[in-house]
Amino acid sequence: MFAVVLAGGYAKRLWPLTIDRPKALLPIAGKPLIDYVIEKLVPLNPQIGRIIVSTNLRFQSQFEDWLGASKPQGVELMPDSSVKEEEKIGAVKALADIIEKVEEEDVLVLPVDNLFTDDLENFIRFFRKKQAPTITLFNARNVDETTKGSSVAVDKDGKVVEFVEKPVQPKTTLVGAAVYAFPSGIRRRLREYLGLGLSVDEPGRFIEWLYKQEPVYGYMLTDSVWDIGTLDSYMVADEFFSKR
Repeated sequence: MFAVVLAGGYAKRLWPLTIDRPKALLPIAGKPLIDYVIEKLVPLNPQIGRIIVSTNLRFQSQFEDWLGASKPQGVELMPDSSVKEEEKIGAVKALADIIEKVEEEDVLVLPVDNLFTDDLENFIRFFRKKQAPTITLFNARNVDETTKGSSVAVDKDGKVVEFVEKPVQPKTTLVGAAVYAFPSGIRRRLREYLGLGLSVDEPGRFIEWLYKQEPVYGYMLTDSVWDIGTLDSYMVADEFFSKR
């Protein structure tokens, strides 16, 4: 299994903080946001020996400086071709392009802007048991939080029976946490999805389509999740982790 960290966005909702630097390198309690994501992957070695950080050309030099200073083991950068917001290829397309470049194997996908305190070892065990696409879940703090993410329903075995990205009227506060594990062979599904001309920018849209094609399972996280998408959520997360 290898890991992909999605860090190629331009984070316009966080401007002016992210006009001249990527969201991934914003400080949370004094260290870059991306460090928290990499730290979740370290205990999974040797299961995960290769970590690919998906970036863009505009901020590539800043990521190279971070990589040179932090020297995280097994991490490599793979930029897409964009240098500004309107040129971005989208997270789903960036993921598909990376998977096309590597040998077919299981892949763990993490967005750079989701912080959580759970470890991922039990999530990987659950994925290995199901041998099917698996997503992480958490209970939103309120309905408004659900509308900004994805509303999910699962059966008694954890199989996803409903997944609605950006729901207008969510039926539940169970939300997808945007951490995914895919078995080898997901390349074919990504090709099929992109061939339909569907959204390339939101991984949740891919899951919304995928669960209707084959079984997808949800794994419940036991602790809090922070989606660093706005200035308010950034400040809340910074305050929380500063007090830990």
